[in-house]
Amino acid sequence: MLGLALGLCAALAAFVLCDAVWLQPTPYGALTLSADVPARTQLGDFELLVSGGSDRPRVVLRHASGREVFASLPGRAFVVAAHNDDVFSESRGMVRVRSTTRLRCTKQTLKRLIREEHRAVLEGELSCSKGTLPWRMQFEAAREPGAEKAVAFALRLLPATGSALSDVRTVALVAASSADEGHYGFGEQFTYFNQKGRRLPIVASEQGVGRGLQPITLGADVTAGGAGGSWHTSYAGVPHFVTSALRGLLLSTHDYAVFDMRRDEATVIELRASPQGEPAMRGWFLTGESPLDLITTTTALTGRMRRLPDWIGKGAIIGLQGGTQVVREAVAQLQAERIPVSALWLQDWVGQRTTSFGKQLWWNWTLDQKRYPEWQKLVADLRAQGIHVMTYVNPFLVDVEERRAEQGAAYRNLFAEARERGYLVKRQDGSPYLLLNTSFSAGLLDLTNPSAYAWMKQVLRSEVIAAGALGWMADFGEAFPVDAVTHQAVDAVAHHNAYPELWAKLNREAIEEAGLGDEATFFSRSGYTQSPRYSTLFWLGDQLVTWDAHDGIKTAVTGLLSSGLSGFSFNHSDIGGYTTINSPIANYHRSKELHMRWAELSAFTAVFRTHQGNRPHENWQYNSDRQTLLHFARMARLYACLGPYRQALMREASEKGWPLVRHPWLHYPDEPAFRDLDHSQLLLGSDLLFAPVLDAGRTQVDVVLPDATWIDARSGQAPGRGRHRIAAPLGQPAVFVRGDRPTAPMLRACIAETDNAL
Repeated sequence: MLGLALGLCAALAAFVLCDAVWLQPTPYGALTLSADVPARTQLGDFELLVSGGSDRPRVVLRHASGREVFASLPGRAFVVAAHNDDVFSESRGMVRVRSTTRLRCTKQTLKRLIREEHRAVLEGELSCSKGTLPWRMQFEAAREPGAEKAVAFALRLLPATGSALSDVRTVALVAASSADEGHYGFGEQFTYFNQKGRRLPIVASEQGVGRGLQPITLGADVTAGGAGGSWHTSYAGVPHFVTSALRGLLLSTHDYAVFDMRRDEATVIELRASPQGEPAMRGWFLTGESPLDLITTTTALTGRMRRLPDWIGKGAIIGLQGGTQVVREAVAQLQAERIPVSALWLQDWVGQRTTSFGKQLWWNWTLDQKRYPEWQKLVADLRAQGIHVMTYVNPFLVDVEERRAEQGAAYRNLFAEARERGYLVKRQDGSPYLLLNTSFSAGLLDLTNPSAYAWMKQVLRSEVIAAGALGWMADFGEAFPVDAVTHQAVDAVAHHNAYPELWAKLNREAIEEAGLGDEATFFSRSGYTQSPRYSTLFWLGDQLVTWDAHDGIKTAVTGLLSSGLSGFSFNHSDIGGYTTINSPIANYHRSKELHMRWAELSAFTAVFRTHQGNRPHENWQYNSDRQTLLHFARMARLYACLGPYRQALMREASEKGWPLVRHPWLHYPDEPAFRDLDHSQLLLGSDLLFAPVLDAGRTQVDVVLPDATWIDARSGQAPGRGRHRIAAPLGQPAVFVRGDRPTAPMLRACIAETDNAL
């Protein structure tokens, strides 16, 4: 049966990313212990133990609290290695990996424990079918401020004698686990919150269209080179997890990593070193007194997000397209309905083009003065009304020579400038690497080139910020080709995961150098381990305009909840979703009810922002009818009313790394109902619980209350601990507040104010 599945997977490899469930779990053999290995050594608040004797030796890293932060299985290897033939391919940002294992080293000998100042080193050998391979693992108390509950580790495969083992590039760490130990985090994960029982590859990738929802996924796979995606494809996967046993692991690498949690008794972390690099795994073991404590330690290592500017929380960010007159008419309508607006997001400021996918942009980061005449007056008029302007950029460039005659001699062709200066990533033959998007191709900036990096920052300052934009969508970042050539000789596979961090860093430096570090913002789609250090805001990418748990509104909730554990403190989604599809088999268009329910969800997140989608005229919009407009106005007012509460949470986030939107497990780790909860309810901070309606036609939700302190924000009644069915008609989402907190009166007042507008 397995052979048939693998054969089918290989046959479809041109179209699909074969689900990792068909790959065999990594084997691990016996652990042998030399007699003279010391029993223990101290590492600050941690202790490294070798116990169990020669029959069932076991290595344990234990915190002073008594918690085992890392432990090997009794008598079983905790380091294994392999020679894997990995074939990476990339198309339209979707990364696919096919692996074949030639050789494994599964039996381990632990020969010595070396005590050094502030560190301990384990050394030994791995037995392979073609010889032995030395290994070395170093432990050291973390030195980063705020990371006292972390231990840095470095696991290395040392050079072997002879050439038979020179191709062993995969190193794996085997950590003891249990069947009921939930594994959470891993950056943005859209399908499951608890990853125990699954094999999860971590690589920055376009998430796909459908991600398993049929027939759209199959259609995207067949017609667009495997663009349908799978349950684990993510723009912002991170090699990091925390568990219900209050321990975790964070890798400090950009190499391809796989986390195999399918065995009840163990978690296996695999790292595929590049041919140019050392086969080594580096990172930290983490512990904490609570899940939030684990996040504090994690973000001390990855960096924390700075507070969002105050203006963002004062109202809706309205996504508009169409030009100056369309924008002015929309503003008049918004003001007539007293809808609080913090900004207009005018993504088509560079011009709009029609492609096979719908309405897209001209990827040339200069103003389209024909589409937006009197732009500066428009920006000034909006600012006088307290409305900021946001735009759009990405690291791609398209040739716009055909537009120069229409736009005028002052119109820059940024693609031509970059190509002439050698600022684009290249193919093996030295030509610019043009990547197909939908119906057009574009060049990608080479961010390893210091001159290209500085040039793009100057473009942001002179073309975007100088145009009056106080924020923008910093799109893409996950599509660096895995076979590209760069200015600096970097491994393309590892650089693929590093590129999102560099892209965010460039944008952050641009606003800092313009003196707008506290006022300007940009929102990122792609990300990796260090992205919270640089990005000012994240959004969850291109969800399908559906209700489903593969690629629809439910995945937006799961993505919010999972990403917060990896330091993505400020995150949000497009109200209503983005991806709209016309197909002979099935159409996927945004409905009125979906838009309204998504607006309710977004009112309880960091940012309340609309998006018209890739086919605006086929999607229901916030002003498509009177009922929708009034409902949107109420949710925008609710979002604005919650502003002071969010401000306090943002201070908490900048100091401790805690997310605004939180999974209930973070505050109630002992509540069994929350261990495997994916999307049915969430917390905004610690004092507000929200259960969104995520299915068409529903007017009730099931809510689990962890204790009796939670009161219904409308009725003031406290139903008590347990599961309750709560009425949630359109416009009146199910909201509970902590009755024993000082914030309760203010939070209830915001709900009452919204209800009074009904």
